[in-house]
Amino acid sequence: MRDASAYWKANIRLVIGCLIVWFVVSFGFGILLAKPLNSIHLGGYKLGFWFAQQGSIYVFVALIFFYANKMNKLDKKYHVEED
Repeated sequence: MRDASAYWKANIRLVIGCLIVWFVVSFGFGILLAKPLNSIHLGGYKLGFWFAQQGSIYVFVALIFFYANKMNKLDKKYHVEED
């Protein structure tokens, strides 16, 4: 039971970390810091606008792959991987 508890604790820590990154990028960069970031241009677009429209989506997709990779490693560590 101790291993199951440690496994879920590590899993929840990973989920919370991913949610924090997603929140900072989507809400922080896309909304709260949009005006300061708009002074920087990326590909002809203001950076605050880019994060609000595209950047948060790219980060979310990257987080999916990051989470899947980390969970595969975590599953192997705790011997709960799928065949």
